[in-house]
Amino acid sequence: MAKEAELLETLGDFTSKENWDKFFTIRGTEDAFEWYADWSELRNPLLSHLPPKPQILVPGCGSSRLSEHLYDAGFTSITNIDFSKVAISDCLRRNVRKRPDMRWRVMDMTSMQLEDEAFDAVVDKGGLDALMEPELGPKLGDQYLAEVRRVLKSGGKFICLTLAESHVLALLFPKFRFGWKISVHAIPHKPSSKPSLQAFMVVAVKEVSTKLQNITSSFGKSSLACRGSQGRGLLEAVENENQIRREYSSASDIQYSLEDLKLGARGDLTKLRPGRRFQLNLCGGSNFSCRAVVLDAKEISANFVYHCGVFIVPKTRAQEWLFSSEEGQWMVVESSKAARLVMVLLDASHVNSSMDDIQKDLSPLVKQLAPGKDDNGAQIPFMMASDGIKQRDIVHQVTSSITGPIIVEDVIYETDNGDISRILPSRDLTFRRLVFQRSEGLVQSEALLSEEGSKYKIGGESERKKTHSSSKSKRRGNQRRSDETSHQLKVYHGYLASSYHTGIISGLMLISSYLESMASTQKSVKTVVVGLGAGLLPMFLHKCMPFMHIEAVELDPMVIKLAKEYFGFIEDDHLQVHIADGIQYVRKAVNFDADDEKSAFGGNENRNCNSEPTSSNGSQLASHVEGQGNSKLDIVIIDVDSADSSSGMTCPAADFVDESFLQSVTDALTEKGIFIINLVSRSQDIKDTVISRMKLVFSHLFCLQLEEDVNEVIFALPSASCIKEDGFAKATLQLEKLLKLEHPEISQSIINASKKIRHLK
Repeated sequence: MAKEAELLETLGDFTSKENWDKFFTIRGTEDAFEWYADWSELRNPLLSHLPPKPQILVPGCGSSRLSEHLYDAGFTSITNIDFSKVAISDCLRRNVRKRPDMRWRVMDMTSMQLEDEAFDAVVDKGGLDALMEPELGPKLGDQYLAEVRRVLKSGGKFICLTLAESHVLALLFPKFRFGWKISVHAIPHKPSSKPSLQAFMVVAVKEVSTKLQNITSSFGKSSLACRGSQGRGLLEAVENENQIRREYSSASDIQYSLEDLKLGARGDLTKLRPGRRFQLNLCGGSNFSCRAVVLDAKEISANFVYHCGVFIVPKTRAQEWLFSSEEGQWMVVESSKAARLVMVLLDASHVNSSMDDIQKDLSPLVKQLAPGKDDNGAQIPFMMASDGIKQRDIVHQVTSSITGPIIVEDVIYETDNGDISRILPSRDLTFRRLVFQRSEGLVQSEALLSEEGSKYKIGGESERKKTHSSSKSKRRGNQRRSDETSHQLKVYHGYLASSYHTGIISGLMLISSYLESMASTQKSVKTVVVGLGAGLLPMFLHKCMPFMHIEAVELDPMVIKLAKEYFGFIEDDHLQVHIADGIQYVRKAVNFDADDEKSAFGGNENRNCNSEPTSSNGSQLASHVEGQGNSKLDIVIIDVDSADSSSGMTCPAADFVDESFLQSVTDALTEKGIFIINLVSRSQDIKDTVISRMKLVFSHLFCLQLEEDVNEVIFALPSASCIKEDGFAKATLQLEKLLKLEHPEISQSIINASKKIRHLK
């Protein structure tokens, strides 16, 4: 009894070397100790999984006779390791003469002094279970399984005899998820009147392919369920792991973790594989986290300057075509001169971090992604896509209950601003930007500030402080808050700084003949712009196409307030803004037209005018028909962002491309009218779906893909007949004549954009 009590004391901590030495000393040399199952129960299932003449490793061998039975069964190339010197010494004395080819080494199984890929099989009988003390966590088990993966040859097998407890399987299954084929088997039990735990054999085969495979088992659910909570726990663990594997297999663009990659999710990262590309989440200390793309150059050559490089993309440029599209990313790889490029895409969480801090957080993470097994001291250079901003000053910050945080900022870009720099010569051109922070990197509006802007009656600009932030797709830099007043600079409404705004205007050439006929007969072109932003597009149309009558529709009163106070937006008889839901507004315009016809023919004369959307100063839609019989709309422009990122579209909200709304638009438009929508999505499938839906409703469809941008402007015509592509040049000249610009040279960007418009239907 005293000996048994002394033995029990040694089993308090299965991970303690001293405890095991004491345990084996007390038990004695010849008294072998077997975990879980005897040889008679193990023999057939174990031998069936061993290849011919394998090199076998038995880690944590203890005093078990398992290796001796394997040797006697013809498997003589066996290496046994254990960190207990007592156990190894006893086993060596017991076998040195009978089994001379057997090797015994004192070694820690969590840090093996063994060569890589040296064994065909690792046979573990309770070793992993012993390391997985719930109180100690998975650290030792994690280290051990990493060693198992390292020492096994390709095609080798890890044969793990275990009680399959949930915390053990929670480590075991994910560690052999990528590049391994797993099967689970129940070890047959001897009939016994005493209740006992079921032993299982998990077999993981090391494969070359990283294709995920479901875990298989050699027993039925019903037979395992009979084993009570132990069996049910194993079934649940297998099903949960298989569900994860199915989700990985079905996902089109998986974002891996560093742990996934270490486990072989994308093959051996120590070696370059031309054309390999994958996405991952980089997570490190100080709660640092970011999205990254790893790219191995398509052609490996001796011309690479770096074996691995890091390219940091600031938040405000992450949506640009060059960094968001696969084609653009490969262009960056080519110019980086790196054999492997880790492109890091920063987000809003990094805005207040210095570049030194970001590099400090990234360095230990990217080192794990560098090709080559050893750190040979090669430097990993950090490159960065400049946000293109030399100076950024915050003018105003506010949080709207509808739109969320909004920033008004003034920026000066580092590079030349093209034609506008020559037309309006200035040492540094300043741009004012409206930023909706709910949409990652989205600069909602961007306006040029100039002395010329101050010549025109702008009004409403009550607060003039210097700024900070972006326009529907650009950049970011050093920011500061400024209370200085820009006395001489005001928004210039004769120029559109945003390329997609220019694209919208260029599409009007599709109905330029109609616009010319309306202007020549002094008839108003009824235009609705849904989504005010900073009011720059309506103000440009109002200033440069004075024959238009423009109704802007904005849901958020705060946005209207900012447009008036900081961007010089003003209303008059020909430009009104309405606080309303854009979809309801267009539909009410249709109903208004129907009611107007009824009224003309003695219909309902008691229409409730209060149902009409009101403008920001209380006027109603009906008051702007200007006495013309037909109240249909000539132009409808949708320029709104989406608050719901799950739709896959940054612009517009999904309801604006719903078939029922598109039908409402066709009903609201005149026969010669045009519907224009700014579509922003990284998914080509989503873009194709939207275009297919529009083709069902409209007679003709055109599109303008903005270069190196995610914006795509779609133009839809309800008319059965439309302009042919060979007439685009003439139509563009007509549009140019209609534009009343202070600087005619500004129209060149509009002409250039019109040349890129293509016919879809």
